[in-house]
Amino acid sequence: MNFFRGVMGGQATGPQPTGAETIQKLCDRVASSTLLEDRRDAVRALKSLSKKYRMEVGTQAMDHLIHILQTDRSDSEILGYALDTLYYIICNDEEEEQDENSQKQADDLGIKFTEQFIQDPEHVTLLLSLLEEFDFHVRWPGVKLLTALLKNQGVQVQGVILVSPMGVSRLMDLLADSREVIRNDGLLLLQQLTKGNASIQKIVAFENAFERLLDIISEEGSSDGGIVVEDCLLLLLNLLKNNSSNQNFFKEGSYIQRMKPWFEVGDDNSGWSAQKVTNLHLMLQLVRVMVSPVNSPGATSSCQKSMYQCGLLQQLCTILMATGVPADILTETINTVSEVIRGSQINQDYFASVNAPSNPPRPAIVVLLMSMVNERQPFVLRCAVLYCFQCFLYKNQKGQGEIVATLLPSTIDANSISAGQLLCGGLFSVDSLSNWCAAVALAHALQDNLTQKEQLLRVQLATSLGKPPVSLLQQCTNILSQGDKIVRRGSKVQTRVGLLMLLCTWISNCPIAVTHFLHNQENVPFLTAQISENLGEDERLVQGLCALLLGICICYNDNSLENYTREKLKQLIEKRIGKENFVEKLCFINKHELYSRAAQKPQPVFPSPEQMLFDHEFTKLVKDLEGVITKTVHKSSEEEKKEEEVKKTLEQHDNIVTQYKELIREQDSQLQELKEQVATLSSQNEQMQTTVTQQLAQIQQHKDQYNILKLKIGKDNQSQSGSQGDGSQVNGLQTEELTQLKEELEELRQQHALLQTQLADKDAIVNTLRSEVTATTDSSVEGSENTGLLKELEALRSQIQTQSSEINQLKTEKQDLLRKVESGFTDSAPTSDDTLDSAKMAELESRLAAQTSDAERLKEETESLLQSRTELEHQLASANSTVAILQTEKSKLQTEVQESKKEQDDLLMLLADQDQKIHNLRQRLKDLGEMVEDEDDLDARDQTDDDDEEDEDED
Repeated sequence: MNFFRGVMGGQATGPQPTGAETIQKLCDRVASSTLLEDRRDAVRALKSLSKKYRMEVGTQAMDHLIHILQTDRSDSEILGYALDTLYYIICNDEEEEQDENSQKQADDLGIKFTEQFIQDPEHVTLLLSLLEEFDFHVRWPGVKLLTALLKNQGVQVQGVILVSPMGVSRLMDLLADSREVIRNDGLLLLQQLTKGNASIQKIVAFENAFERLLDIISEEGSSDGGIVVEDCLLLLLNLLKNNSSNQNFFKEGSYIQRMKPWFEVGDDNSGWSAQKVTNLHLMLQLVRVMVSPVNSPGATSSCQKSMYQCGLLQQLCTILMATGVPADILTETINTVSEVIRGSQINQDYFASVNAPSNPPRPAIVVLLMSMVNERQPFVLRCAVLYCFQCFLYKNQKGQGEIVATLLPSTIDANSISAGQLLCGGLFSVDSLSNWCAAVALAHALQDNLTQKEQLLRVQLATSLGKPPVSLLQQCTNILSQGDKIVRRGSKVQTRVGLLMLLCTWISNCPIAVTHFLHNQENVPFLTAQISENLGEDERLVQGLCALLLGICICYNDNSLENYTREKLKQLIEKRIGKENFVEKLCFINKHELYSRAAQKPQPVFPSPEQMLFDHEFTKLVKDLEGVITKTVHKSSEEEKKEEEVKKTLEQHDNIVTQYKELIREQDSQLQELKEQVATLSSQNEQMQTTVTQQLAQIQQHKDQYNILKLKIGKDNQSQSGSQGDGSQVNGLQTEELTQLKEELEELRQQHALLQTQLADKDAIVNTLRSEVTATTDSSVEGSENTGLLKELEALRSQIQTQSSEINQLKTEKQDLLRKVESGFTDSAPTSDDTLDSAKMAELESRLAAQTSDAERLKEETESLLQSRTELEHQLASANSTVAILQTEKSKLQTEVQESKKEQDDLLMLLADQDQKIHNLRQRLKDLGEMVEDEDDLDARDQTDDDDEEDEDED
């Protein structure tokens, strides 16, 4: 124990050992001691020396400490000492008194020991297993040690945790720990774990991280919470930024709706704490991550819709118009609202309806533009307002029209300040930044909107008293040409660049605006003079923009001005400037260092006002037009004429091909309709054949029943004895026979009605065929249809004749039965005089009279059926005559078809190339092993099917 007293600071005798010697002795003690207490004391001593002698402890004791973690799992105290010691030698705690070199050495030492620790991945797995221990003295130092490992060697440790079974799940359990210290350090651990690893981010998100983090934020007081809320928000940003899968999961889980209470602010917004400002800033960044322009358009649009529906956008607009909000929060809120409304029509319409709480109320857009053109406002705030205005007009033609309308003479209200008036005021202000912002904002009101470009030509400005008004286009060109006045303004380059960007956007793809611009005789000489001069480095950008403006005048020139046609402008460039020099000046734009920065993202972010030169949308315009202008300038007049002729020829050829394609489509549709009609008639024919077969079966069944009845009647007549009972049996049998006859007649009546219906259907089919014969040109199809119809009509006629003969036969058999019944009754009457009384006799007579009347009625119905059959025959004859007429018309149509085919043969020669291409493609498909059927094979198969159907009809 004297040894430990010396180590722990007690009085010791003899010479004091050095730190390295003491650490060596402690390591030997840890390795060789058999008693747990001795090892625990030795590890405790190493812990106390690890801060002062970090290098020695890390070099000599790390293996022994890892061995303790592996073998002494049962003692939580020694595990805690070992984990703390490892944390002290690996962690790079930044101390204020250390200089830069000392801190760099400490960082290098921590990285070295981290690499030594994770050299064996089992050590990280061992540490993950120790985190399952609930004991505070084990779990807390284990969390801190793993966090330090991730800070020093994040990628390697992430890889080990990712492949470890249940590794991420164990770390997620830390958020559910009831001890706030472990939970809070668990948040820091998860922050380091999720940095730059999308796979781990997805696993953490699907481990219900969003639900737990939002619950912690709510429990801690949302934006009024402390550092824990900040840690939760940082972890959420790690999980959602540049991770579309987690963003979609966040939206689908309805977590956007839970963000709305974060932005509820009261009327008194004074005295915000620094932590609240930080929390709210991170919350706004979280909203922006969900609707960032770099996300996919579909995901962004869906999130924007959800934010409007849940009221989040309304809450952000409330903060925007509130008083007492800190400047940096207001700036970030403006940027957030900008991206929430960007490209979403419903959100843009809502933002246009927001009014500031002033007297009288003013639109929020007007209030924001007042801040943008006010040079006393902070630079970052003015950039945010410009970005908000750009996002409001992005893909919003309705909003563009409303902004331009405020500049037109018919809509100007002298009693109120409009957005157009503010933009004009900023455009002609003495502040160069206001000039640039107003020019870019006005250019966005014209972006991809030809109507508003033409409408803006109507804007007239009153320059001074006693002078006539000038157009806005003319005023912009006047400011550009008056170089001596611009020099007196602070930054002339920024103002001229803004105006040139506005003019390029305005006249691009608008021939009317180009004509108005060229109508001023001073514009073209000014541009050529600017391009041809040899100016300094700062003026090169202006020269490039002037070249771009002149090139746009060439590309979109409709040659309406004789002095400034496209050809004359190209000759002017060749004589005054030179083609190569012109292209070189044009390339100055994309070679500028600020051009590539502006092209990266839509938001205007610049370190200083002087570097605010390019707009993101304008860089897209330059990229689209630069190559077109270069080609146009280098082309000669002959080449342009040839190209125009080729274009006209191609257009004509395209028109002819389009006409033939439409003709082929019409014929294909007609053929398809005829095929469908043939299929319908075939199915109807099959149904009718089935019906006829059923009727024949029923008739045969009735014949069999009738023969059986005849046999029964013959036997009964032979066995009649003359008694009362025999007479009653005969009468009963007659009654049953009459009933059966009645049923048979009823069935015949139904069959007759069915045949009449079928004949009516055939008449309708004949009428349909008549209309089809006049509409179609395919004679072969018509001939097959008419032949099939004639065969069907002949079959029906034969069926009707057969059934009429059967009806006549049934009539004669019925009359024979009636005669037999009457004769049988007269024979049985004398034998019954002695046994029947008068009442029964009267009853029998009445029954016989009723049966006789029924028989007469059946006779009348049979005669009516015969008459109807005769009528059907007449109708059939008329149908035959109609078919003959149709055949005559068909022959006429065939003659017309032959004539039309001769005319079409000349026209179809133009499609020979297309047919040859189709043939080649089919041949290539056959060579590649694909099964391709030729049109001849298809036609042959259709003809075979038609022949089979005709054979079936004949059978």
